[in-house]
Amino acid sequence: MNEPSWLHGRWLFVIGLALEEWTRAGPARGRAGPPIDVQLDDETVYQPDVVWFAGGRVPQHGDRSPYPVPDLVVEIRSPSTWRFDIGRKKESYELHGVGELWLVDGPAEVVSVFRRSTPRAPRFDVSLDFNPGETLTSPLLPGFELPVREVFAD
Repeated sequence: MNEPSWLHGRWLFVIGLALEEWTRAGPARGRAGPPIDVQLDDETVYQPDVVWFAGGRVPQHGDRSPYPVPDLVVEIRSPSTWRFDIGRKKESYELHGVGELWLVDGPAEVVSVFRRSTPRAPRFDVSLDFNPGETLTSPLLPGFELPVREVFAD
């Protein structure tokens, strides 16, 4: 595995910080976190770039890796893994209960969002692209707003 580029790390940092600020702005907003090993099934462990766990599902002190499936996963485009991220990895997250997936495509300056229309929807049945003139929001995160231009700002 190669070390992420400056821009990859920058985009991860901006999104993670926005999520963390949102969680701290009110009660019972869960927690955002850095790349951690996430257990999807007996044979599959991924390490998303950013994770968010809803309140009551946040890993606790003493919990050991790999961690349970997060409610929100962020994957940032890397040249060596993008095909895997938008293919098998996306499908695995969907099948194993991730509520929402953000795929950050830096070269295109687009955040593609895959989510469930209801918490019980069996698949990602909503697909949206957020561009620099738009604001990223999520029904999982009431009141969360991140202008996409801030993600890709130099």
